[in-house]
Amino acid sequence: MYGDEATIRRILTELGDTWAVVGLSTNPLRAAYGVAEVLQRFGKRVVPVHPKAETVHGERGYASLADIPFDVDVVDVFVNSDLAGAVADEAVAKGAKAVWFQLGVVDEAAYDRTRAAGLEMVMNHCPAIEIPRLG
Repeated sequence: MYGDEATIRRILTELGDTWAVVGLSTNPLRAAYGVAEVLQRFGKRVVPVHPKAETVHGERGYASLADIPFDVDVVDVFVNSDLAGAVADEAVAKGAKAVWFQLGVVDEAAYDRTRAAGLEMVMNHCPAIEIPRLG
């Protein structure tokens, strides 16, 4: 329901290759770290967004989406569900084309707001699982 095959394919192949990964830090034990590596292997530019604004996988980090001085195509969200809605709203304000809530990140009201704003959205899925399936 929150990530049909057509929407997943569109986000991964048509909407652009600059992905802001919210919650990405230098900690290799966190899921965001490995997912970012997979996205890079598939040609995506991964921009870390984390309060520490660390450089990760060779890309400079930013403390918030608003701090990124260039356009972002997709905002990939690795924060708790109770914080995710605010990130989705920031993605809309940033002018992103899509928002992707990771496995376990669910906020139905944020989904509805984001879709109503005209963005594509996937929730409770992982792009590192989905992108290799595209073939």
